[in-house]
Amino acid sequence: MLVVRPAGPADLDHLLELAILSGPGFTSLPEDADQLAERLELGRDSFSGKLAPEECWYTLMLEESDTGDVDGVGSVKAAVGLKRPFFSFRLVNNTQSSPFLGVKLDHQTLVLVNECTGWTEVGSLFLKADRRKGGAGRLLSQSRYMLIGAQPDLFADNVLAELRGVFTPDGACPFWDHVAHKFFPMEFDDADRMTGSTDKQFILDLSPRHPIYVELLPEPARAVIGKVHPQGVPAMALLESEGFRANGLVDIFDAGPTVSCGRDNIRTVRDARRLTARIAEEVEAELPALISTDSVAAFRAVRQKAVVEGETVILNRETADALKVRSGDTVRVKT
Repeated sequence: MLVVRPAGPADLDHLLELAILSGPGFTSLPEDADQLAERLELGRDSFSGKLAPEECWYTLMLEESDTGDVDGVGSVKAAVGLKRPFFSFRLVNNTQSSPFLGVKLDHQTLVLVNECTGWTEVGSLFLKADRRKGGAGRLLSQSRYMLIGAQPDLFADNVLAELRGVFTPDGACPFWDHVAHKFFPMEFDDADRMTGSTDKQFILDLSPRHPIYVELLPEPARAVIGKVHPQGVPAMALLESEGFRANGLVDIFDAGPTVSCGRDNIRTVRDARRLTARIAEEVEAELPALISTDSVAAFRAVRQKAVVEGETVILNRETADALKVRSGDTVRVKT
């Protein structure tokens, strides 16, 4: 059975393997053991309630219960931009006209902004290639919203997700090569690493002070603004199915899009019900349901068959054991 569970320091080797597999541009999964170890310690303290809510960063692992294999990772960062700025480019539409000439022109510009301070971020969604079928990605993605729904007061009213921008098969990034690199004279990987490991002052120091006119950029750069890396297309579809929409912000290095949704309007947050668990030896149901515990501290999630009867949900013993719940416990269910 696939189970989504909290990550902790013992998962370092698993997380490092996933970071290496994720490839370039996946800022939240750096190929740096020290950074990843620090993140896992932060995750442990987040789940245990040792940190202030806005400081928490919850990392989740997708695990095969029979083998213990870890095949995917996802995360929820309770608040971004509080200790370090959360920079983006905003695509701004500008209209200029000359009544004398009878000319009206529409221009797009990229403007550096820091608009999402305090928002919750869902991210780090990555699965091994052989797990990207059969609903594993949907389980891992939706588990993040079940976590938010378990204790909504720990998270912000607005939730965002950043998607990786376009890279060529040989690893080149058109937007970086033609635009961002002009302002940041370093390798993409170095800028990417510094974004996650510093206070981002270098971005404020070196970023363009004036709007960048999109029409003046080379075609390879224009073509990828707001576009998603091919590996990120399924993740984008999952986000859109939950109600997330592009909000006009793009990443300053690879121009990948940012999408957002009100916390309480996320479909899984809104539709999941709190029910009382009852355990039976056998459960007959046509379709599986998304089921999670009802607390952040003991969070676990699965997709298994269950029968809803009024305010009760009937689970089989294997499902209950995977969730570590007993009859009478409250769980959250989305059918």
